[in-house]
Amino acid sequence: MNHVEFQLPSSSPVEEIYPLVDDDPKMSLLDAIYSRRSVRGFLDKKIPQNELERILQIAQHAPSNCNIQPWQVFIATGETKDRLSRTMIENLKAGIDQNQDYEYSGNFVDQYRRRQVDCAVALYNQMGIERGDKEGRIRGVMRNYEYFDAPYMAFIGMDEKFSAPVALDIGMYAQTFMLTLRAFGLHSCAMGSMRSYPDLVREAFGVSSQTRILFGIAFGYEDESVAANRTRVYRDPIEANVIIKD
Repeated sequence: MNHVEFQLPSSSPVEEIYPLVDDDPKMSLLDAIYSRRSVRGFLDKKIPQNELERILQIAQHAPSNCNIQPWQVFIATGETKDRLSRTMIENLKAGIDQNQDYEYSGNFVDQYRRRQVDCAVALYNQMGIERGDKEGRIRGVMRNYEYFDAPYMAFIGMDEKFSAPVALDIGMYAQTFMLTLRAFGLHSCAMGSMRSYPDLVREAFGVSSQTRILFGIAFGYEDESVAANRTRVYRDPIEANVIIKD
């Protein structure tokens, strides 16, 4: 078997490909994984621009098939974010049909339904919403479109030519992004509801219909006074998901 030695391009030293920054946070990967959770209440506090750019630079190192880096990320903040939020809420209240780019079925059964219900119960208990509280549940849904008051909403998409296998790359980018946010002391919430009105997102960022929106990620500094942020959910033992066989 021939031996192939990998060599970096002579014009691209390691420091340029993997830039090291002395003041990067020192949180361990395990700490970031265990402390990451869905936060549903944020402070009205901006992230320093250089820090935000550093987070995005690190997230850019997520893995992808053949290094195609298919993710397209549109971050709304300030007036763009507020305008998108207002318009989405107006559409929802007016009963305007959602036009998601990708079909989604939330009809979970068996253990998947159990986990979904357990999560909803944990969240609604913290929010003080009873099972029969219809208005409270509607208000809970509306909070999604208020972006939980987050100062940033990232809409994550990909080119329409890509299908499910490439969407896996997008998921790996999202996880890398959220763990990096956590390492910098920030929190996030991945939100499928943000694919509800993709035309509004494309219009806001001036992109064509060739860009399809998969989901969104609200992020920023946690508001610890928000009751929903006291929600904790747990994971099943690995035997529920993993089979190891010699």
